[in-house]
Amino acid sequence: GFVVGHAGLYQALAMFAVAYFIIGMTVLSVCAIATNGALDAGGAYYMISRALGPEFGGSIGIMFFLANVCGSALYVLGLVEAVVDSFGIPPGQKVGTGVHVLPQSYWYELLYGTVLLALCLIVCLVGASIYAKATFLIFLIVAGVLGTILISFFATRPIGVPIRLPHFNSSEIENGSFTGFSLATLRDNLGGGYGVDYTTGQMMSFSSVFAVMFNGCTGIMAGSNMSGDLKRPSYSIPRGTISAVLFTYLVYNLLAFLMCATCNRTLLQKDYGFLRDISIFPPLVTVGIYAATLSAAMSNLIGASRILYALARDDLFGRALALAKKTSASGNPVMAVILSWLVVQLVLFSGKLNTIAGVVTTFFLLVYATVNLACLALEWASAPNFRPTFRYFTWHTCLLGIAGCCVMMFLISPVSASASLGFLLLLLLALHYLSPSSTWGYITQALIFHQVRKYLLMLDVRKDHVKFWRPQMLLMVQNPRGSPRLIDFVNDLKKSGLYVLGHVELQDLDTLPSDPLQPQQDSWLSLVDKLNVKAFISLTLAPSVRHGVRQLLFTSGLGGMRPNTLVLGFYDDEVPQDGLARHPAFTSAHDEVPLGFPPLRAFATPKLLSAREYVGIVADALKMLRNVLLARQLESLDKAWELRRAASPPPAIHVWPVNLLRPHSARYADTCSLFLLQMACVLNMARAWRRARLRLFLCVEAGAMPHAQEEKLRQLLKDLRIQAQIQLVPWDAVTRLHWQTRQGPPGGPAPTEEEDEAVNFPANATQVSDEYVCAANKLVLEQSPAPAVRFLYLPRPPADTSLYPLYLHQLELLTRGLGPTVLVHGVSAVTSTQL
Repeated sequence: GFVVGHAGLYQALAMFAVAYFIIGMTVLSVCAIATNGALDAGGAYYMISRALGPEFGGSIGIMFFLANVCGSALYVLGLVEAVVDSFGIPPGQKVGTGVHVLPQSYWYELLYGTVLLALCLIVCLVGASIYAKATFLIFLIVAGVLGTILISFFATRPIGVPIRLPHFNSSEIENGSFTGFSLATLRDNLGGGYGVDYTTGQMMSFSSVFAVMFNGCTGIMAGSNMSGDLKRPSYSIPRGTISAVLFTYLVYNLLAFLMCATCNRTLLQKDYGFLRDISIFPPLVTVGIYAATLSAAMSNLIGASRILYALARDDLFGRALALAKKTSASGNPVMAVILSWLVVQLVLFSGKLNTIAGVVTTFFLLVYATVNLACLALEWASAPNFRPTFRYFTWHTCLLGIAGCCVMMFLISPVSASASLGFLLLLLLALHYLSPSSTWGYITQALIFHQVRKYLLMLDVRKDHVKFWRPQMLLMVQNPRGSPRLIDFVNDLKKSGLYVLGHVELQDLDTLPSDPLQPQQDSWLSLVDKLNVKAFISLTLAPSVRHGVRQLLFTSGLGGMRPNTLVLGFYDDEVPQDGLARHPAFTSAHDEVPLGFPPLRAFATPKLLSAREYVGIVADALKMLRNVLLARQLESLDKAWELRRAASPPPAIHVWPVNLLRPHSARYADTCSLFLLQMACVLNMARAWRRARLRLFLCVEAGAMPHAQEEKLRQLLKDLRIQAQIQLVPWDAVTRLHWQTRQGPPGGPAPTEEEDEAVNFPANATQVSDEYVCAANKLVLEQSPAPAVRFLYLPRPPADTSLYPLYLHQLELLTRGLGPTVLVHGVSAVTSTQL
């Protein structure tokens, strides 16, 4: 009567259509999720949390708990209004007459609500079985009352109904009319006629009337809230919920038409209990109203308690909800029921039904929207295990349900909707950072997988362009205990590119009962999390390290995301130190060093890799057109100290883009030099290294027009948009040692420049003396102040594999005592001067 009295028949039918459209879409989603696996206690909360993860589940669980709590209070207040309307002393009278004996005031009505709520509490404390029997009995009563009302519309003669309305401290009488079936009455009630709600004194509108009406439709979740108490929830929830929706929709529409055709607007607006006045048996209507509202109040109270119990059992809020876990011997969550009752009791202080109707509706709409979102996410993720037996839904129905809920939320109350979404966001953030990890499965992972696969297929390597080149690193790690700082350093070098930590286990799968790499995965992934690096893990079995690195270079990555740069630690005789034991991520009282990694190699223990095999790995990578970085003494780099020290000169990055082992063919604009410049610039662009300054060293000889070379190099840096300080370094004394060695035996022909340029693997490695290499090392070392890290040119390994040990020996002499040093050899064009 309240709805059709204010909104009229057309708008009332439109409200029912909108409400049941939203409810219908949500019911389809509920049925789909409910039939996709075993359900436990918690209803909608359980569905959402297991579909969307603990953050969404926990936050929506709290919202749904509050919705049910407020809904229970709303129905209790509605029952109080009905009781006071039937038995209350009329306003302006101090003494009651007849059955009107109950005093009316805010505190008295609060007392009546408390008593009625206590009755609901007693039923819920006894358990779900008595609740089910009570609700079935109430259903029979309501069905009988409904039949009586339908008969009354036809059997009752036209009568006038005196309506006593409160007016200040007294009351006044208005007359409403039951006209029987009348075309004139129907015509008068077709359009809207919003007036003042006599219980609150507020002017009604479409949104406020819809808010009150929608609360009469929220019982669809009552069955799902009892999912933990049902024997076959996957069977019962779809059938019971759909039947309830169809039945109530038909009844509401039928009653709206009958009321509009038989009752004038005054009766509908001013007397919410008019059905009792026109009934052929008024006491039965009174009993039906009380039974229906009491049933709804109990339904919401027991639903709230089950949601609270499920939240507590999942430990999403820790000790805050620990008390709600306690149950009776029969499994009834009595403490959750009592806590829910206390919260409902607090909400009763709001005083009037229509006061909290908007908030309750907003909460329910938000929950319904999230149920649809959960089903939509499951459908879009296309997971093979999402196979609900209920198939009458699509992602379109989910999307329509979400849109309908969101639109109506903001139409009803923009303030309540915004506040609810803000509260939901706070809960999401709190749970994301504070809640423990769960084993439920995260829908976000399935959605990310689905999208990543789609975009990887779109990443076409044939469309690569040098303008958009980025380093994609494969760092080979023998034991993470000895290289945490190297792992962190390469993370700074990747520039939002692919980063893979590779490891080769020297075993033969034929002789093993199972794959030994699977148990190691968790240790490596934990390492990545603790070091806070954005890297993937790639482990392999191989008979030798060289074969394993080849496998990883061939197979790591996917589609257009494959490593283009191999990073190796330096091969020397230094004893590795356990860097994890000193790393800040593992030195707090709550963390321990990962136990999945073996202890480091002792001094006397032979290496797993020979010098010849190590240089062979470098040669293999260059043959496969991969850039190569050799990192020496990076474990001595204290990045935090270097970059945060208060010294006036900022930390420096020294760059030597010249092949110091082949000074006769040294150039600054070849592919390798430009790649070296690019890597130094990429490091300088990393957030942690932005304070550092690039220093580029230009090696010059007397009479070689050094200023012209400097200007040419400065122009190159300008074209490449690289900011660096250029420093001229005379090296005549160093190159003189090289030329003396290069003359060879008397009478022997000196190698021509054409021969040097034609041979990619230099054959003159033996002609570079240790004396010259030591002089070049001293030249690099003398440049002060000492930098945080140096970048040097890495020459290609010799073609003759017998010279590999000598090549490695020369690299060791060149980088001895230099501190953190990166030797770089690039084979791909990586710089561009174009837009």
